[in-house]
Amino acid sequence: MKKIVPLLILTLIFVSSCNKKNTRNLAKNSTPPKAEKKPVNLEKHGDIRVDDYFWMNERDHPEVIDYLERENDYYNKLTEHTREFQTELFEEMKGRIKEDDASVPFKRNGYWYYTRYETGKGYPLYCRKKDSLDNSEIILFDNNEMAEGQAYFNQAGYSISEDNKIAAFGVDLVSRRKYTIQFKNLETGELLKEKIENTTGRAVWANDNKTVYYTRKDEETLRSNQIFKHILGTSPEEDTLVFQENDETFNTFVYKTKSRKFIVIGSSSTLTSEYQFTTAENGDSDFTMLQKRERGLEYSVAHYGEDFYVLTNKDNATNFKLMKTSETATGKENWTEVIPHRDDVLLEDVDIFKDFLVVSERTNGLNKIRITRWDGTVDYYLPFDNETYTAYTGTNVDFDTEILRYGYNALNTPSSVIDFNMVTKEKEVKKEQEVLGGKFKKENYIMERIWATARDGVKVPVSIIYHKDTKKNGKAPLLQYAYGSYGSTIDPSFSSIRLSLLDRGFIYAIAHVRGGEYLGRQWYEDGKLLKKKNTFTDFIDVSKHLIENEYTSEKHLYASGGSAGGLLMGSVINMAPELYNGVIAAVPFVDVVTTMLDDSIPLTTGEYDEWGNPNVKEYYEYMKSYSPYDNAFAKAYPNIFVTTGYHDSQVQYWEPAKWVAKLREHNTSKNKILFYCDMDAGHGGASGRFEALKEIAKDYAFLLDLENIDK
Repeated sequence: MKKIVPLLILTLIFVSSCNKKNTRNLAKNSTPPKAEKKPVNLEKHGDIRVDDYFWMNERDHPEVIDYLERENDYYNKLTEHTREFQTELFEEMKGRIKEDDASVPFKRNGYWYYTRYETGKGYPLYCRKKDSLDNSEIILFDNNEMAEGQAYFNQAGYSISEDNKIAAFGVDLVSRRKYTIQFKNLETGELLKEKIENTTGRAVWANDNKTVYYTRKDEETLRSNQIFKHILGTSPEEDTLVFQENDETFNTFVYKTKSRKFIVIGSSSTLTSEYQFTTAENGDSDFTMLQKRERGLEYSVAHYGEDFYVLTNKDNATNFKLMKTSETATGKENWTEVIPHRDDVLLEDVDIFKDFLVVSERTNGLNKIRITRWDGTVDYYLPFDNETYTAYTGTNVDFDTEILRYGYNALNTPSSVIDFNMVTKEKEVKKEQEVLGGKFKKENYIMERIWATARDGVKVPVSIIYHKDTKKNGKAPLLQYAYGSYGSTIDPSFSSIRLSLLDRGFIYAIAHVRGGEYLGRQWYEDGKLLKKKNTFTDFIDVSKHLIENEYTSEKHLYASGGSAGGLLMGSVINMAPELYNGVIAAVPFVDVVTTMLDDSIPLTTGEYDEWGNPNVKEYYEYMKSYSPYDNAFAKAYPNIFVTTGYHDSQVQYWEPAKWVAKLREHNTSKNKILFYCDMDAGHGGASGRFEALKEIAKDYAFLLDLENIDK
């Protein structure tokens, strides 16, 4: 019997190996879909671009659906040999997550609020307890029940009336970020009749418990352009239009100040802000302008006592400064300085308490949390002891408290939620993220921050993590990630999911390229508009630095980015395809010129200050010089995996679909170009916390397969 068992195992291994070889052979014999060419001439400024695949822009056309389904079928055939491995990766990543998990409760208006998950379920339960955490639980929303029968489900949080009796909440069932607001009686559990369609999903209560303000979207562009007032118990058709944002480069939004004294309407574009306010006591008062918009003047407001606190770039304060002004005299001429502008410190946010001001700063790329007393007797920073961490203030709803709640994690350190006493300086860790499975030990992973020299001499920071057993000899596979747009900073944060790569010998690197704000506001300014190419060349120069210093080699270097980071991926493989063995581009913004010329597409007009307005010839020509779709010519492209969602409202599905067709047409290498379109998802991918892991398993299987790693 002892001899039979090993023989059986060997037989199973042989059969499995044969099956994998067979599926690989089938994949090799599979032919990628061929998109029909239907040339359309696109003319601007006397320049003609020929778009052979413009026909894909017609949503829901049978020919378009057929093409996307053929692409998905081709992807499935070429990856059939990794299907079992994808499942193993999914189970492995899921196995590290505590399924019966809950957030740290916070208290608001007499109730403790928290979110929890149950084992085996993919959606959260929103809950509360009255007065004490020892009291019985009240389930406000069970998203698992609400999502039953839906291909996609997302609840945009909720807001509670001041008397704690009614909850307003928004639901999206399509993944187009068009939410329907509904109301729930928390005493009876009944849903009220009224439904408000085509909103951002958020509602703001006046203090009278019957008036709510909400933001409605333009039906075609999905731009948030109107603020309405709704009276509970009335038809949404009777709602009052409070404010309309007519400038197509602006979006509008509404919120209540932490002091609960004011309702605030904000309007913002990339470069300019404007706020107006009214008392929150009832819904009858008119709004008062805080400071009229001036191009280039950015500001945001918080309220405390009898003053507004204004975070602003006024007077060329590139990294922002903090000012304050009386409720009764709010124009910029009345603003007085609280924290001055500093060239080397980016002022990111403030949290206001009765006795303390807490300031979130960034110095040399690192998060800092500064705590000061209003009377000036206390001024100190929370201590952090490495260069690859993320720290941020958390949910702090109370004014009259000495406790600051903040979060902390690092590339090798799971997230913690910490309550810090600003008087005694004692801290209490309220929760540490659990990494299940028994294998994770933070000391097994090495973190580094290095600096690569860009071609113009600028130093670009890179955050790196790898397993201690991984050798830096040029043979290790390395995944390099970046975003690099909108001033959005990718901080070096922990991921239990990423362990599936690190434990298989991968190095992971975040390139903090220009276009984000990692090194301050100027870092962003130097990676936008007519300086956008700095983002792409920074990424390439980081890649070269990693190769030169033997972190990896061209045969083992991989790149990844999504949305505007997908634009980065497209530009990088046009400019330096030889550096990478594989690239993952998720929901990639790659047809820049055509999209930015179409003001009917969501986000377009509001982003002229980010990318430029191509109706102006200078910006048109600059965009065209880097737009991935317009620059896909004959070259040896690396292996590429492109993903998108059919309902994506931010990067329309046709951009990656057209790009893949053109890449295949011009690719001179034998490397594979794969494309997968989730027909039920949008920009954020599949809904549910575990469904998202299946998407990541696809990505990881693509990378690991290229490294011939299958277990």
